Amino acid sequence: MAQVFIQPSYGTPEARRYGAATLDRAVPFRDAPPADRVRLHQLHPDGRARFWGATEKHDKRMATVATGDVVLLTGGKHVRAVGEVGHSFRAPAFARRLWQPEPGKCVWSNVYSLRRYRTVAVPYEAIWALPGFTEGDNFMGLRFLDPARSAAVLALLG
Repeated sequence: MAQVFIQPSYGTPEARRYGAATLDRAVPFRDAPPADRVRLHQLHPDGRARFWGATEKHDKRMATVATGDVVLLTGGKHVRAVGEVGHSFRAPAFARRLWQPEPGKCVWSNVYSLRRYRTVAVPYEAIWALPGFTEGDNFMGLRFLDPARSAAVLALLG
């Protein structure tokens, strides 16, 4: 079964700016590291993909992310989008080029492309109603779900 993780992506002005740059539209990846560019082209033959990422404090967990895993992108008490991970890799310089953070802002070192990306509007209440979830949980920060919760979320999302 695919690993499912939840990641805030629309809750702050900075995240919304990053999302506008790489979630709202597919972007070229010609300046990705060469080995990663080869894998990206295998998964995204047109040379463009949607991207999201995570900071270096999540390196250990992000190292477990694989093609086919599913991410729920959240903000404003809703799951705003769902995507299947294409290629996950560590490339801080590529991340800086993608998101152009303000000087002194934390830059992501982990980057992943998205396939089968779709926008949704699933209120947190629908997730809270699933087995294993807690009412009032605002899903702050990157969170990886256990297999039972992953299965419940995937069933809800179809």
